[in-house]
Amino acid sequence: QVQLVESGGGLVQAGGSLRLSCAASGSIFRINAMGWYRQAPGKQRELVATITSGGSTNYEDSVKGRFTISRDNAKNTMYLQMNSLKPEDTAVYYCNLKSTTTRLTPLEVWGQGTLVTVSP
Repeated sequence: QVQLVESGGGLVQAGGSLRLSCAASGSIFRINAMGWYRQAPGKQRELVATITSGGSTNYEDSVKGRFTISRDNAKNTMYLQMNSLKPEDTAVYYCNLKSTTTRLTPLEVWGQGTLVTVSP
């Protein structure tokens, strides 16, 4: 049983900054990859950024240079630092975990989402 707890969402003005956190807990043998997704009104959920166990990162083009994904292994916590926010960034943001359980089985877990609203 793995649980993801998200925090950091809220309302900010365009050009502002926000940091999202996602803490993982439970019987995790290995975290293979973690990522942030978002879903805006009328749009399909899309990948925003990922970080692998080896530290490799990838970003969606529209957030590249503005967002930074990172992970604190000691705290099993992932972060998404969002700078220069735009109204187009308004969405529900979800953290995602791809892991190997203590039973050595693959497990994918989603957080419940946190709303980020960027006003003009």
